[in-house]
Amino acid sequence: MQSIRNIAIIAHVDHGKTTLVDKILHACKLFRDNQDTGELILDSNDLERERGITITSKNVAVEYKGVKINIIDTPGHADFGGEVERVLKMADGVLLLVDAFEGPMPQTRFVTQKALSLGLRPIVVINKVDKENCRPDEVQEHVFELFFNLEANDDQLDFHTIYGSGKNGWMSDDWRTPTEDITALLDAILKFIPPAPQPQGTLQMQITSLDYNSYVGRIAIGRVSRGEIRENQPVSLMKKDGTVVKSRVKELYKFEGLGKSKTDVVYAGDICAVVGLEGFEIGDTVADIENPEALPGIKIDEPTMSMLFTINNSPFFGREGKYVTSRHLADRLQKETEKNLALRVEQGGSADQFLVYGRGILHLSILIETMRREGYELQVGQPQVIIKEIDGVKHEPVESLIVDTPETVTGRVIEIVTQRKGDLMVMEPKGDLQHLEFHIPSRGIIGLRNAVLTATAGEAIIAHRFVGFEPWKGQLPQRMAGVLVSIETGMATAYSIDKLLDRGRFFVEPFDEIYEGQIVGENTRDNDLGVNIVKGKQLTNFRTTSKDDAVRLPPAVKFSLEEALEYIQVDEMVEVTPKSMRMRKILLKELDRKRAAK
Repeated sequence: MQSIRNIAIIAHVDHGKTTLVDKILHACKLFRDNQDTGELILDSNDLERERGITITSKNVAVEYKGVKINIIDTPGHADFGGEVERVLKMADGVLLLVDAFEGPMPQTRFVTQKALSLGLRPIVVINKVDKENCRPDEVQEHVFELFFNLEANDDQLDFHTIYGSGKNGWMSDDWRTPTEDITALLDAILKFIPPAPQPQGTLQMQITSLDYNSYVGRIAIGRVSRGEIRENQPVSLMKKDGTVVKSRVKELYKFEGLGKSKTDVVYAGDICAVVGLEGFEIGDTVADIENPEALPGIKIDEPTMSMLFTINNSPFFGREGKYVTSRHLADRLQKETEKNLALRVEQGGSADQFLVYGRGILHLSILIETMRREGYELQVGQPQVIIKEIDGVKHEPVESLIVDTPETVTGRVIEIVTQRKGDLMVMEPKGDLQHLEFHIPSRGIIGLRNAVLTATAGEAIIAHRFVGFEPWKGQLPQRMAGVLVSIETGMATAYSIDKLLDRGRFFVEPFDEIYEGQIVGENTRDNDLGVNIVKGKQLTNFRTTSKDDAVRLPPAVKFSLEEALEYIQVDEMVEVTPKSMRMRKILLKELDRKRAAK
């Protein structure tokens, strides 16, 4: 039996976690030099590459000095809390990666808190020490304070620190003396992370993740916490509800490098993938056939937001998508709940409506974006926070919001957040920036990012994490401006947009196809206005001395999916198809909207 170390890598978005894992893979000679394409190996999904964030956790295994190191990459966003919870169950220690200038950030705090409460042993890696104005020593003190505030035990507080630059591929015990490679980090892992315990006894393995293969179906992934598991072995599958199902292991794989290799037996302490189990869920225990014993289940944070998903019923439905019916939508959402733990789906008011509950706008918009790329057409309503009754009092989710902003615009940021019922908790200088911490209802965060980035000319760094449920804070201000709604279907013309420019700003360009009821722009006033931007110029046979000047229009305002979800109001929806995204009124005809308003 080989000695094993299981480590999870924790870091805030963009602190260089995935890059570091790539460097470890190269250091352990898993790649010949000609395979170094410069792309990140771990962020495999297109969305992860485009946004530069990790969404689903992944496993990698390397061998160093005869010891097998299983590395588990974790997402940094609190929105993917469901991923983090279960991944840490497979680890014995964590690498906490921190930027040498920014220090520990709020999302790091979220995962670190989970890791410390599970009693995992940390190694702190202070990355990017080659950046200008970095402050490794101060950052190290901040990390210690963070651990202390999160009630770490004495062993955890006595952590080992490594300094280096993942991008340039070196690590060292002292940031002033760079080295040639990252062996200092690998040596520290062997020295400070405890080996995976290998208790003897009957089999116990908790399923913490799953993979899918179109040939063999669903594959269970987890860590063998006791005993051993063999190919063809009969096992008991112990479900959350207490039922026990007899099953058999058809094939067994262990992780090697970026892939899996087939094996006959996996011992306690190692992570493996099992083919052949039917109807399992994440958190179930694979146990001995004779005397099965279950492991404690995985507790997942509750959802804080819901959104209405419905089929696309706009006049342009079915033009671009492959999957447009409610049955397609229901099947796809059901499939997502199998592996996306923090997601819940319920039937809405009618057969083609579904209420989808998630951890935040990012969590839900990633799902919508993934579905759109797979060829689905759908419409989604305004995100709503989940309200709870506790002792007869209405409670709502509250988040901790952190904004790092240039000093000159601090006042404007505080004003925007306090309008949304945010309370300022901390204000302190951090380098050239001002560091602000607020407590704010989750409702207030919807649409906040746009407002803050506009006020700070895009320089603010914003992060937030869920804290808990607190009593309802009262009404929030709504979107100030009304919208311009098309009253005709057809192609937008430059002539009519030009004539209406004094009414507001437009979201569509000439030659875009639009339909009645589609939101085409923002009104300068607070009411909605019906406009006709399909009308062309009337041509006559008179000639004039002044030639008609070519119309010069300001560029149309383009929304990303998250921005559109934050922008819409209760009576509006976002229509999402594989090639386009439009905002529309739920009631397309102006007459219907007037009746409803009465």
